[in-house]
Amino acid sequence: MNEPKRRQGWKAFLTPGWVLTAVLVLTFTYFAFTFLGPWQLNKGEQKSAFNHRLEAAMQYDPVPAAEVLPRDGSSAGLEKEWTHVQLQGRFITDAEVLLRNRPVSSSPAFQILTPFQTDAGQTILVNRGWVPPVEGADVPEIPNPPTWEVTVTGYVRMSEAEANTPPTQSQGFTQVTGIHTETIGEEVEPELKAADALSSGQKTPLVEEYIQLDEASVDAMNEQDSSDATMNAIPLPQLDDGPHLSYGIQWITFGIAAPAALIWFGYSEIRERRREKQEIAEAEAAKGVSGAGVNPGGPDRAGAEAGEAEREAAGTAPEQASATPQPNKQTPATAKQGKNEHSKTDVEQAVEENSAERKLADRYGGTRSRFEERRSQKRGERF
Repeated sequence: MNEPKRRQGWKAFLTPGWVLTAVLVLTFTYFAFTFLGPWQLNKGEQKSAFNHRLEAAMQYDPVPAAEVLPRDGSSAGLEKEWTHVQLQGRFITDAEVLLRNRPVSSSPAFQILTPFQTDAGQTILVNRGWVPPVEGADVPEIPNPPTWEVTVTGYVRMSEAEANTPPTQSQGFTQVTGIHTETIGEEVEPELKAADALSSGQKTPLVEEYIQLDEASVDAMNEQDSSDATMNAIPLPQLDDGPHLSYGIQWITFGIAAPAALIWFGYSEIRERRREKQEIAEAEAAKGVSGAGVNPGGPDRAGAEAGEAEREAAGTAPEQASATPQPNKQTPATAKQGKNEHSKTDVEQAVEENSAERKLADRYGGTRSRFEERRSQKRGERF
């Protein structure tokens, strides 16, 4: 059987299986180094910067909000988030809204958002805290904010993205699903105008950032409120960098390990082909050695030659017996039996030698050939 010609060197890897594997590995490595790894590392850096801002906010005393928030109501920038600020002025109670469907520490909650007009002329949205719902999802009693001029402290927070659901009127309150200050400002603009709380220096009814009151201010307002309702302060985030750094390192490690594994499998394939080539060479050498020692005619020809020699010996035996005197007389039958035994011994010896040579040929020839055929078939199915 003629075996297909084998590819040598690097051409052995020009098969659909190897080419597809190499393309997938290189694609994964590219994305691991250019997207997946940097994506997680960048999130880790953002989380670390957030923690630094929060730590600084808790370490320093509050500063006037006018020093942090622009006078025209535009954004102060992400670097100003979590700055601890102080507000002095009054709450606009009639413009209060509720944030629904926003759990706090995994608990259902309504967050209370009330505009605040400062002495500096800015109108800022203030998150006063949260209260749990009653009877499933009903609005509970909401503590009233002070009606007089007060001083409160809190943290600057960035405005959220605009919600898909517009503000709704329910249970006597304007309810929203996100703290998007521009949307809330447009919703409560009539109330702000009625309370003379619209700032002429602002582009929008409310400053773009909002203020989240700290625990001290929330506790102080709870003490000043005469109702039985109680607000809870929004807890501060945990100072934890999260798993982003380890995830980024893992993606980079995978990006290195994938091509390394491909190289290792390629090396293993080359080593296997070399071992197979060596086995084939050894099998062919064994075939040559066994072919040189085996009788070309095989055991049948050796038996025929032995039979012919026996017949010649039997024909010449009477002539030798009549021409030469025998010291011990033997009958013709006895002489023929002796010669037959001698000839049979030669035949058996020739057959045994030929049989041993055939076994040697089968051992180092036929068995290795079948092994090679099976390996070639499996390699063809794999690639």
